[in-house]
Amino acid sequence: MDAPISDMPTPPHALGRSLRAWRVARRVKQAHAAEVLGVSQATVSRWESGAQVPSPREAGRLADLLAARPGSDADRALLDLVESSSERVHLICDLSHRLLAASPSRGREWGLPKEDLIGASLWRYASAAIVAAEAGLGEAGWYEPLAPALTVETGPNGSNAVPIRPGRMDWTRLRLSDGRFARLVRTHGLPPVPRNGL
Repeated sequence: MDAPISDMPTPPHALGRSLRAWRVARRVKQAHAAEVLGVSQATVSRWESGAQVPSPREAGRLADLLAARPGSDADRALLDLVESSSERVHLICDLSHRLLAASPSRGREWGLPKEDLIGASLWRYASAAIVAAEAGLGEAGWYEPLAPALTVETGPNGSNAVPIRPGRMDWTRLRLSDGRFARLVRTHGLPPVPRNGL
């Protein structure tokens, strides 16, 4: 089950930039986006320019619209590459942290079966360092058209279900074929501990 919108990490002001990227990729006019979202075209324009921040209810509708939904052949190839990777890597929705794909070595780190986590938000398992890094994404240029890759130093999260061990995480923001965004997460640090303890 996805996390409630109030628990999602993406700040409302960042949704406007993501909306514009989605519109451009899909060739959707502001007027049509406004109709879908139940607001005026002027409101959409102000969101995209950063002149106005969506209300919590509006942010919820935006997050639903912009949630990553890999659907094209290229998107499915990306998921397949992650699923077959020998690295400790996983792919999430950039907005909700909903799990889209994970490599075998990543899945072996978790206390829950990977299949049970696909489609669920991993945000509830974020360490304090990840929460702090997420809050600084805007200043780091994460929501710009060409987002820089970021490295996050993290400590443990204290979770047995989806444990995070001390080390470095590389975050890369990837635009899917429909203009929505996913995030590739690669881990470097201490060797993984399989959930069976062996």
